[in-house]
Amino acid sequence: MRPDPSTRSVAAATVVADAVRVAAAVSVVVGLVVFGPLAGALFFLVLGGTMIPRALRAPASLDIAYCVSILVAGWAAQLDWYVAVSWLDVVVHAAVTGLVATVVHLALVRLDAVAPVDDARLRHPRWGSAVVTTALGVALATVWEFGEWFGHVRIDDRIQVGYADTIADLAAGTVGAVLAGILLARGVLLTGARP
Repeated sequence: MRPDPSTRSVAAATVVADAVRVAAAVSVVVGLVVFGPLAGALFFLVLGGTMIPRALRAPASLDIAYCVSILVAGWAAQLDWYVAVSWLDVVVHAAVTGLVATVVHLALVRLDAVAPVDDARLRHPRWGSAVVTTALGVALATVWEFGEWFGHVRIDDRIQVGYADTIADLAAGTVGAVLAGILLARGVLLTGARP
């Protein structure tokens, strides 16, 4: 009997996601050795974040997108890409916020704290999931901005803060959360979630 092509593609995507996790682990070492303890701590946080979708048995496509986005966000911060490329900060805030909100939504579903996207007991479960994901994203974008402010004041004044930066980041995070909510409602983001 020949293996199911969809099973092979999920297995291949899982390997890719695991390779990103390995890259995050290598980033911890590189961060510590080359850039120092703050960079090591940053990449240790990223590494921990990359383990979450694997633990949740997230769909492979969400797993890859989420892990790549947070790893790129970490390196962009470490290498000052946000300073070099003015629009990158806004794009990263939108993408990461939407993907993190989706992963948190999936975690809440796995904990039976919110209904799944396809819950037959509800009249409009997809739109409820969209609202929850959007609200999670907006809340997480706000926490992210608190973290940037705290980091700037207490840890490293190279972290970019200021009124315009904060508002732009919050707006981008909100847009990312709304898009994630819409994609979730349309059945795009959690398609193929592992049981």
